[in-house]
Amino acid sequence: MKRKYILILLAFIVVISGSCKKFVVQEPQTALTEEQVFSKLDNIEPLVLGLYTSWRNVKKDRGGFMFTLGSDEAQQGAYQVKTDDRQAGIDRYNGFLAPSNTALAEQWNSRWPVISAAAKAVYALGLNKEEGTRKNTLLGESSFIRAALTFEISQYWGEIPIIDQAKFQEYGTKRQPLPLVYQFIITDLENAVKYLPETQTDKRRATKGAALALLGKVYLYAPAGANVRDYAKAKSYFEQVVNSGKYSLVPNYADLWKPTNANSTESIYEFQFNNVYPDNNQCQWQMGSRSLADIDQYCYFGGYDLMVPTTYCYSDVSKGGLWEDGDIRKGESIRYDFVYKGKTPVLNPTFGGDELDPHVKKFEDTRTDGTLSFWYSGKDIFFLRYADILLCYAETLNETGNTTQGVDIVNNQIRKRAWGGTLPADKRWNNGMSPDEFRTKMLDERMRELCFEGWRRMDLIRSGKLVDLVKARNKWTAQSGTIQQYHNRYPIPLQEIKQNDDINDSDQNPGYTNN
Repeated sequence: MKRKYILILLAFIVVISGSCKKFVVQEPQTALTEEQVFSKLDNIEPLVLGLYTSWRNVKKDRGGFMFTLGSDEAQQGAYQVKTDDRQAGIDRYNGFLAPSNTALAEQWNSRWPVISAAAKAVYALGLNKEEGTRKNTLLGESSFIRAALTFEISQYWGEIPIIDQAKFQEYGTKRQPLPLVYQFIITDLENAVKYLPETQTDKRRATKGAALALLGKVYLYAPAGANVRDYAKAKSYFEQVVNSGKYSLVPNYADLWKPTNANSTESIYEFQFNNVYPDNNQCQWQMGSRSLADIDQYCYFGGYDLMVPTTYCYSDVSKGGLWEDGDIRKGESIRYDFVYKGKTPVLNPTFGGDELDPHVKKFEDTRTDGTLSFWYSGKDIFFLRYADILLCYAETLNETGNTTQGVDIVNNQIRKRAWGGTLPADKRWNNGMSPDEFRTKMLDERMRELCFEGWRRMDLIRSGKLVDLVKARNKWTAQSGTIQQYHNRYPIPLQEIKQNDDINDSDQNPGYTNN
């Protein structure tokens, strides 16, 4: 019977090809009414638990990294660029970065069904008459997931639909003004903070700390047009996370990337994977070198070069790049050595030529080595990591007149660990630096600490640096020479405009034509 109830719940969610097209509310085809189905938490909880799996799955394979392409941190490998013009447009910022770009449309489409299902769960819990912790937790979880995905899509596309079943007659599925979108996100996260528990035994499930951390990031990352960016409020939420005593940095940075250290003290929220189908994430399939795949399909650092570091991201400061002498994060984040079991790979002339340039290392899964294809990579993927929150907290201190305290956090926690527990004197940031110098240094520090973890494009957008830094550091963007300010947003997918009655040609983001 439980499966029957779940099917009835899902019948109320109509999402065509991933579009956020209107809900179609139909009369139930069984004897059970909507109110009857929603009257028991036993019927709602499976829907909420399913949200976690659906949300996790948008991070699988290419889905977790498409937004990191076209940044100053990462770009596509040469073979990828020369064989797929539409995907290459994400780095080239040329005519292929258009509403018809299916690579971006896939990411838009994959997220709306999860948002819609979360909205349905929130609505169902509103109808439910039971009281107590269980109901509150489910409401907090549904609100958190809806907020997280709505925030992500709005960061990249700007004004977007608000999916609220209770206000469907008012909102429909048209694009809403940024102030309304961000207030909606904030309200969801305030509910998550209110209702989520401090801890969860099931690591798939979100906690109050995750909601506090994300709420702080919303106030820090909100665009000017949303009228809600507030450094003081962001600082207050980050302080609650920092002062909770629930999180701490893992002493050894390298330990963050060992599968045996999943859900460590540094994890605020991470997506749960393993190297057994269907819970593998396939990330290494996209991150590794095809030169190694050519040698051995069971080499754990083989792959197909979808995303590789930019030259800036893998180079030393002495060569105009990112890395300072002695920073252990460099060798843990990026692979430079490609010798495998005594075999030295050579470049295949039919490939693109950069297959043995430095590659992303963070997602390598040594559990697959010699026995499983690297397609089965399955380490957990961080969403919210304590080091990220410390850096965000330091930023808000700088923006609220306490640069010195922000510098202390960076020096005594983040950078101290990066040098193995003892930060050399010449690597300490100056406590007397100006707020502007702090902002500049922080952009690089966030790349060193968090490269390839999904925050870089948002960091570039909120700092106003996307066009200048990507044009200077991304090989394909520099070659094309066509990036412009309007590329701070992606185009609304053409499929959405065709299928969504509430979005038409005139609703497209400026700079793009609907073709």
